[in-house]
Amino acid sequence: MQRRDWRLLAFIVVLIIVAAWMDWPSTQGFNLDLGPIHIHRVIKLQQGLDLRGGLEMLLVADVPAGQTVSADSMAAAKVIVENRVNGLGVTEPLVQLQGQNAIVVELPGISDPEQAISLLKTTGSLEFVDAGTTVIPQGALIHTTGTAKQQASSGSAEQYFEPDKVFETKFSGADLANAAPGRSQTGAYEVNIEFKPEAATRFATYTSQNVGKILAIVLDGRVLSSPRIENAIPEGRASITGNFTLEEARSLALQLKYGALPVPLKVEESRNVGPTLGQDSVRKSVTAGIVGLSMILLFMLVYYRVPGLLASIALVTYALINLALYKFIPVTMTLPGITGFLLSTGMAVDANILIFERMKEELRWGRGVEAAIDAGFHRAWTSIRDSNLSTLITCVILYWFGSSFGASQVRGFAITLFLGVLISMFTAIVVTRTLVRLVFHYWGQWLRARRWALGMNVGG
Repeated sequence: MQRRDWRLLAFIVVLIIVAAWMDWPSTQGFNLDLGPIHIHRVIKLQQGLDLRGGLEMLLVADVPAGQTVSADSMAAAKVIVENRVNGLGVTEPLVQLQGQNAIVVELPGISDPEQAISLLKTTGSLEFVDAGTTVIPQGALIHTTGTAKQQASSGSAEQYFEPDKVFETKFSGADLANAAPGRSQTGAYEVNIEFKPEAATRFATYTSQNVGKILAIVLDGRVLSSPRIENAIPEGRASITGNFTLEEARSLALQLKYGALPVPLKVEESRNVGPTLGQDSVRKSVTAGIVGLSMILLFMLVYYRVPGLLASIALVTYALINLALYKFIPVTMTLPGITGFLLSTGMAVDANILIFERMKEELRWGRGVEAAIDAGFHRAWTSIRDSNLSTLITCVILYWFGSSFGASQVRGFAITLFLGVLISMFTAIVVTRTLVRLVFHYWGQWLRARRWALGMNVGG
């Protein structure tokens, strides 16, 4: 059993070292190139809108009173708004559907709110562009004859693909009748498109005269796909093939079907969050966390003595792993997210208290040290499991609520609390137990003779 405990201790030490390295402020990522293995990972703590400052908007479908908006239309609008937000170069933006006719947009660190508002509420432009033999990378920005004027006045700082060239627009989103995901004869996912009757004839003529050339599909000047014309398409029906997953095919179909926003959007609310407020929130949150953690550690040391010291080591391990996961996943930190972390810290302490109180009872009944340890962990486990399981279920419900109704702060709270509860169970059952078993194995008799070191003189 001691060999197993030593192995667990070695694993815990390695885990602490890795977590501490990831938590170190100067650690921004790592690169691993080992034969066929290539891992390039950014490790950074992302701050949400309430901590970093930025712009928060509520976009609402601008339709006549009594007119309903379909779920597909709002889903397509969300995809298009996300693409435009990504074009702004915002770090960790949030775009969420709220209810049946609204979209919540959070843009941390945005420098030009007016430009962002103007960009997000415009209806957009879908084009089929003659690229000749040039394969344009997916996501590249290009100048087109259909949007050259808007692009010239937008002031975008992004790099354009062949910035001196204007590609000719052959068809627009208005020519498209339908787009839907499908599967080819080989089983690969593709996107099937169909042109309107009046455009189908022009499309047939164009494809017959340009076999082998590229007809790029462009939304708001950004290339979605660069399919090659394999043969003439006489009926206005075509398939866009590529290395698509099902979700990618659905997303592309939505963007093609609703190239321009399917419904006009208006800014119902907009709110600028200043960086001063965010910095003040961070400072107060860090202070509260340090004070709270210090008080918890002091309580454990005073009340439980040696077991409390071991639990404090486990609690520090818990905090290191939490922060490392926040940076690695990454989890966007908000004030409710910090609240979830602090709440889970209290639950981590609660698990250790249940274990130690049960151990003290076993020792009072005259059991040996190792038997008391095993009984303490075994009999406290059911209470720890049930209480934490109920919290995890609540977190899932809160996450669903936050995702369904655009309550991003509720979702952030649920994520950090969920992670914290899982890690607290690991540190209480694995870390604390391993440390207690090893210490009591080598110094158990010495501790048994000095009941004060076990906190036995406190509360009986």
